[in-house]
Amino acid sequence: MSRSRQRHVMTQPLYTIGAILAASGGSSALDPATSINSITIDSREIGPDALFVAIKGDRFDGHDFVETALKNGAVAALVSRGEGDKRVVVSDALEGLRAIGRAARERSRAIVVGVTGSVGKTTTKEAIRVVFEAAGETHASIKSFNNHWGVPLMLARFPENAQFGVFEMGMSAPDEIRPLSQLVRPHIAVITTIAPAHMESFGSLEGIASAKAEIFAGLEPGGTVVLNADHPQLDVLLDEAKAAGVDRIVTYGEAQSADWHIVDTKIAGDKSFATIEHNGEHHELVLNVPGRHMVANATAALAVSYIAGIDPEVALRALASFGAQAGRGQRLRLGSGDQVLSLTDESYNANTASMNAALEVFAAQTAPGGRKVVILGDMLELGEQSASFHASLAPAVTASGAERIYLVGLAMAALADALGAGRVAAHTQTAAEMAEIVLNDLAYGDAVMVKGSNGVGLAGIVEKIRNRFGNN
Repeated sequence: MSRSRQRHVMTQPLYTIGAILAASGGSSALDPATSINSITIDSREIGPDALFVAIKGDRFDGHDFVETALKNGAVAALVSRGEGDKRVVVSDALEGLRAIGRAARERSRAIVVGVTGSVGKTTTKEAIRVVFEAAGETHASIKSFNNHWGVPLMLARFPENAQFGVFEMGMSAPDEIRPLSQLVRPHIAVITTIAPAHMESFGSLEGIASAKAEIFAGLEPGGTVVLNADHPQLDVLLDEAKAAGVDRIVTYGEAQSADWHIVDTKIAGDKSFATIEHNGEHHELVLNVPGRHMVANATAALAVSYIAGIDPEVALRALASFGAQAGRGQRLRLGSGDQVLSLTDESYNANTASMNAALEVFAAQTAPGGRKVVILGDMLELGEQSASFHASLAPAVTASGAERIYLVGLAMAALADALGAGRVAAHTQTAAEMAEIVLNDLAYGDAVMVKGSNGVGLAGIVEKIRNRFGNN
């Protein structure tokens, strides 16, 4: 493939109503020439020429918000019931969305990448996006829209003229990634790593690996699989790839055998440095974020971009500006002058691998002029081994140098016991209970890291810390 790609400006609409009807098999009184330039499932977020899709979720039914969406400016609503001249009626709205996603993928000539893994999939997806955007028109999943409705929505938004597409795929049970991958049909499938997550649904790390390997089911003929080589389940993934008929496998990591071999990693302040060896060549990687795990995520992006035909120098320049996202290691300096509090926001997710990685990064950090503080929340969905997994964090917590340790959630009792009497400043069952305790103890000069599973609600504590210390 050519190692330079030209940008193109979108002039045609994302869809017309006629194209929506052809894809979904629906019916409508709307003019088939009507333009659709955005697709949403949220009646509060209506973009230009929007199609609102009334899917039924666990808590809400989109059909209850159709009128609101139309009043807010949507030009049409994809529905499975109801009447009105601005409706596209299908048998099932979510299936209709999937059908639109399939049509978007069918018409695309872009290089498409699918990303999954227990840890680092969103950050790796973002690193790939950053590199692709330096080379051409790119469409990528936003936030963590990686489930049974998020992937179809992201695919349905895929512009016809995009040159690159990056889609994240997540799971909480077996047989969830396979249909997503078969929808996305990636040319390149990435598995970041295997770690304890949703253990209650899988029972073992090998079970998780096999479920992640479902991404191979949608791989385009002649496609490439990119695997992290730094975990014990690599052999499981290699066996699954062979069984799926995958011919081309590329590995990355610190393992000596990795095709993209990470050597000489150094963490200095808010930056990471590493040398990446590939095919006898050495590439100097610089990131605007600390952490060995961030180096691994960026190396995956480097490998993917090379397969996609992008010159490594273009990728390295793009990655030099790459930083962590909110909830995933973003570091903030709150306050000004001598009155500064350092806040590391890791509030979006947590399992043993990401906890240990975050604590390793925090260990290398110094407080601006006060204490080091960690606020840790439960790692959810770890099944029968939850207590032992939480207790296993004790050495990393101790090594982090944290002088004040705050724990949130029932499962964190096991970590409190492992740390021993007197080591935990406070332990509450909810984030709401912890918020005021922490706010009354923190002071400018402190360095604080907040990490836990999203369901624990630690993002609320992060927001309160930002509000309290962000202006002084």
